[in-house]
Amino acid sequence: MKKGPEGGDCPLASPGNLVRSNPDNNGSNGASAKQKDTLSSSGELENVQLKPSKETSRKKLCGYLNKLGIKGPIKTWKSRWFFYDENKCHLLYYRTAQDINPLGSIDLSNASFDCKVENGEGVFEIRTPSRVFTLKAISKQAMMYWLQQLQMRRWEFCNTQSRFPVGSSQLVNEPLAGRTNVADSEDFLPPVKTPTEAVGLKAASLPAPQTSTALQNISLKHPWTELQNTVYNICGSKQLWGNSGNVFNFSEFQEPPENLDEEQEVEVEAGCAVKEGTVEDGRMEPRMNWVRKARWMNSGFPGLPEELSRERNPMDKMSVLQQQILTLTEEVKSQKELVKLLHKALEAAQQEKRVSSMYLTAAEDKDRLELMRHKVRQIADLTSRLETLEQEKKELEQILALRDSHIQELKEHVQLLMEKNHAKQEVIMVLTEQMAREHSDPLQEANAITAETLYKQQEEIDHLKDDIDAYKTQNQFLNSEIHQVTRLWTSVSENEKALLMKCACLQARNCQMESKYLTVLRKLQEAVPGLPSSHAELVRKLIQEALQWDVKEEAEGVNLNPVSEYDEYGFMTVPDYEVEDWKLLAKIQALEIKSNNLRSQELVEKPLRDRWNSVGELSPSAELKNLIRSGIPVEHRQRVWRWIVSRHCSHLPDHYQRLLRQSQSTEHPACRQIELDLPRTLTNNKHFSSPTSQLIPKLRRVLLAFSWHNPAIGYCQGLNRLAAVALLVLEDEESAFWCLVHIVENLMPADYYSDTLITSQVDQRVFKDFLSEKLPRLMAHFEQYRIDVSLITFNWFLVAFVDSLVSDILLRVWDAFLYEGTKVIFRYALAIFKYNEEEILRIHDSVEVYQYLRFFTRMIMDGRKLMNIAFNDLNPFPMKLLRNRRSMHREELEAELCELEQIKAAYVKERAEQGPQDVEEVVSEEEEEI
Repeated sequence: MKKGPEGGDCPLASPGNLVRSNPDNNGSNGASAKQKDTLSSSGELENVQLKPSKETSRKKLCGYLNKLGIKGPIKTWKSRWFFYDENKCHLLYYRTAQDINPLGSIDLSNASFDCKVENGEGVFEIRTPSRVFTLKAISKQAMMYWLQQLQMRRWEFCNTQSRFPVGSSQLVNEPLAGRTNVADSEDFLPPVKTPTEAVGLKAASLPAPQTSTALQNISLKHPWTELQNTVYNICGSKQLWGNSGNVFNFSEFQEPPENLDEEQEVEVEAGCAVKEGTVEDGRMEPRMNWVRKARWMNSGFPGLPEELSRERNPMDKMSVLQQQILTLTEEVKSQKELVKLLHKALEAAQQEKRVSSMYLTAAEDKDRLELMRHKVRQIADLTSRLETLEQEKKELEQILALRDSHIQELKEHVQLLMEKNHAKQEVIMVLTEQMAREHSDPLQEANAITAETLYKQQEEIDHLKDDIDAYKTQNQFLNSEIHQVTRLWTSVSENEKALLMKCACLQARNCQMESKYLTVLRKLQEAVPGLPSSHAELVRKLIQEALQWDVKEEAEGVNLNPVSEYDEYGFMTVPDYEVEDWKLLAKIQALEIKSNNLRSQELVEKPLRDRWNSVGELSPSAELKNLIRSGIPVEHRQRVWRWIVSRHCSHLPDHYQRLLRQSQSTEHPACRQIELDLPRTLTNNKHFSSPTSQLIPKLRRVLLAFSWHNPAIGYCQGLNRLAAVALLVLEDEESAFWCLVHIVENLMPADYYSDTLITSQVDQRVFKDFLSEKLPRLMAHFEQYRIDVSLITFNWFLVAFVDSLVSDILLRVWDAFLYEGTKVIFRYALAIFKYNEEEILRIHDSVEVYQYLRFFTRMIMDGRKLMNIAFNDLNPFPMKLLRNRRSMHREELEAELCELEQIKAAYVKERAEQGPQDVEEVVSEEEEEI
């Protein structure tokens, strides 16, 4: 069977036979961790084929590095054996390659790497969220190899961890498909050749870097780990002494071949794992002894067989052995110091144990009391000794302070003498140079100066070239690190985005379930009068508990889309119903709003926002029309509305300011009606709910300016709400004024807001025609119960659904209405009835129908569904048909109004012919009482 390279690389390449326990669980776990990768029986051992696989053919990342230890103001470099754990992406470090338990670990999964030229050659840093580790390799090549390998291992581990387990939802896995296995095509830094003398399996057999003092390399932070590793090494050395009897007996060690290929190295590594795991098998005992001897030989005499085989001269061999003896002597000194400390601790513990035993074994209370008194006397004695020592310490501190002051004075005196001496030397040098210049040849002096200058410049150029090469290497590595960290961040952000989408879907589903539960409670609430008393009490209790749920309560962990009290424009998101029975309805609406927001946030709103972000200069087109119908995002709505208004209204310079000056100088007849309507404008919006709100004065000025701008209309109830919505979106008074002008004079037909409201009445008749054509079942239902829908819809058309729809849907309706005109109002009015058609058809009482129609528009929460009904399900909807219907019904209405005027005139004429009624014949109630 082939021996491992260097006589012992296999068991020593990774401490604990390349299988590591958790650094946080130091102790006996190391042995159990080793057994995980071994065979359990000799029968399995016989069937093992030591062939390298794809997983085992990879070289282990291990080697010696110097680690910067910081103990207060003292900074020292300590040699440590580092080993990379692929399962946890941790870099474990040990004092030597033979130790069984690690001193600590570095988590590389969230770490970044850095190397700075000013830190020195071979120095690099590993930055974790909690700490910065400074390490030093023996050369620049070794440093770059470590950095490249650590980068590659971190990338592989993060890619493995970023994949979701089997069974995750398709929603989460789809964004990650084809992403985690992307190869890094950016080679910022060429691959560094493996420095076998400093990294890898062979480095374990080389001598560990020596420190200036024996105790410097010992970790004082981990005494228990040091003790375990020392005992482990001592036990291995005792077994070697017992078996061979002579430390210098190397008969069992054969010189390995110098060039061992990678496949043989893997075979040896696998073979070592088999050897370590089957101690119970008697046939494996000689192999186990060989492994232990190899480990001990590498612990006490690292690299000894190789060096002895290479040294042919006996004197050279003797010098090698003497060097190893010195190394062992230093190691023994350090171990003796550690053993002394442990002996003192053990003696104190044994003394305490003896006293406790005497106290427990005492037969009578007198004996115990005597023991206690003895203990008290000892304590008093120790206390007095401690006080004496404290007093001596204070005296010594005073003496030390006096000596320090004396030393400081001596240092100052010495410094003064040195400065004087330095000044004298400078004078001597100046005089010497002056004399040399006087006695020397000027030409030779110039040549000497020139040659010296050239030499210094050449040296400086060489140093600068070295610095340039070093900075180039540093730049290449940092570019590679930035690129990989960016890719890792992108991967993590995509994973987070996918998880947030999944969480949003789950929260939306949860909101839907809560909404359905509350809907059931509401149905039960309506049926309470017919329920038994016990059931009715239970329903009331459940409703009370449901109303106590806080709608704005944040979900545990992350709240993806919380329902705030007001939206971006100040509208209340949850209606505040005064009727107690409708508070449950408000709760249902809040949950529906949150559910729809969560579902549409990533799937609909984000793609729509991306499309709007890509829109540059606005120009009329079919694509822009479809975008506006889908809804304008908040950040783009003001810009688009300004563009729409400016296309149809020519902004006269200083026109708005002139109207304001006119309204201040002359009171308009409609001023009183405007003041009455201001407090009743958008009461569900925080910007208009109070008389002291900031937008109230702006709204007053806009309405007064419009009343002077269009004297034919002046002011009509409803214009206040149109102007208020324009103010909320456009924010500027003058822009809101021109938006109101655009709606009244361009979008709405003439006489829509006149005294007779004749065109508004015409639109109601046109709407009834469309309702009969598009929704015949619903119209027949209304006719059956004599429901006049114009009582509900008249206000919709007059103020374009303000105070009827929730704010989010209302503003989407306005987006399309400002761009396309009044046809949009007809579309959405029909869509609202289509949306709730089945609910209305289930109601078979005229009073209940009217009650339902009062608030059913506030129950519409799915704006996307309503939009699809308005612009897809109700097609075709030609504007030519709307104009023809308006013309026809206007003629009919004008004829009816003319007939009414004739009837009115006839009535007035008849009253005039009858003459004035005798007032004296009419007796008041007061006169009758008298």
